[in-house]
Amino acid sequence: MAEIIVPELGESISEGTITKWFVKEGDSVNQGDVLLELETDKVNIEISADNSGVVSRIAKQDGEVVLVGEAIGSIGEAAGGSAAPAAPAAEPAPVAAPAAPAAAPAAPVASSANESAATINASPAARKRAREQGIDLSAQGQVPAAAPAPAVATPVKSAPLTQSEPANAGKDVKPTERKRMSRRRVTIANRLVEAQRTAAMLTTFNEVDMTAILDLRKRRKQAFFEKNDVNLGFMSFFTKAVVGALKAFPLLNAEIDGEDIVTKKFYDIGIAVSAKEGLVVPVVRDADRLSFAEIEKNIVELAGKARSNTLAISDLQGGSFTITNGGVFGSLLSTPILNAPQVGILGMHKIQIRPVAIDDVRMENRPMMYLALSYDHRIVDGSEAVRFLVTVKALLEDPEALLLEG
Repeated sequence: MAEIIVPELGESISEGTITKWFVKEGDSVNQGDVLLELETDKVNIEISADNSGVVSRIAKQDGEVVLVGEAIGSIGEAAGGSAAPAAPAAEPAPVAAPAAPAAAPAAPVASSANESAATINASPAARKRAREQGIDLSAQGQVPAAAPAPAVATPVKSAPLTQSEPANAGKDVKPTERKRMSRRRVTIANRLVEAQRTAAMLTTFNEVDMTAILDLRKRRKQAFFEKNDVNLGFMSFFTKAVVGALKAFPLLNAEIDGEDIVTKKFYDIGIAVSAKEGLVVPVVRDADRLSFAEIEKNIVELAGKARSNTLAISDLQGGSFTITNGGVFGSLLSTPILNAPQVGILGMHKIQIRPVAIDDVRMENRPMMYLALSYDHRIVDGSEAVRFLVTVKALLEDPEALLLEG
């Protein structure tokens, strides 16, 4: 008999939620077969059988929370193994003779006259409620003169007339649907609230003229794809610009650890991706060492894994700065929330054609994008944040220099 144990799920992950068992008790399984899927704070993980046999016990069901190292079921020997002899059937217990029924206490005799008077003398409020609910008080309270008084009082089964309950209770109930949040959605909610509670978060804004990038992409798009087998998107430009600005302003590439500032000497850039269960932030490693094509390939691969729910824990850990693009959904301007413990996040937005003053006398329609930089004011001063964003803007408006560097 082998226990099904919840394995180590990754750094800082101590529990998960069973989303689905793929087997049931009595099923035969082979070593390596997938038994169930666990949802953790970050990714979904499949748990496989360590040995072949028959699933003899499932101790935790779909939707239950389980801990790392916990036994959640067991796999026994396959059919054909020696079976334990069946225990002899227990002799049936002797049937006790039924006890003699106890004499029922005499029921009090109700006075028909008192009952009638009590009902007819109901309060005005009770009479009003009775009319609204179609209850005939006189019919319930009076007894015909020719009929003998009943030996036992019959309780009235109508609803109690209480003034605190509205007359139309339950008639105007609107349809609703209740659904438990997924573990990942709960984690996202908690992390966002925690980031706002612990960080001194501010946001500074600027705008970038996307004319040069759009022209460059138009000229080099086909040749870039033929050479690298990947499209030249916007994210590689923004990733390169962010890396350049982080080198100039290293405190945006840091985090707070107690009373220490830990400045990172690497550039692992998180790229926020919208997935079915919520926003995830897979990380492009060592973005400063990657070419435009390598960055684009990394982003395409990570985004595909996020949408197919196949991201590994390692894909999500250790980012030093994050970029999020609300523009793909049409957002013109927003305030991104920090991805703690990081102290900076850049928000991209929709490219919008707007009139721009070229000089004192000329106006032109230009493709403009608002940028938002949220930062932790505990270690990043406002002037540093503003200059960081100005640097990003300058690098994006001169993309040829970025291409030469990358």
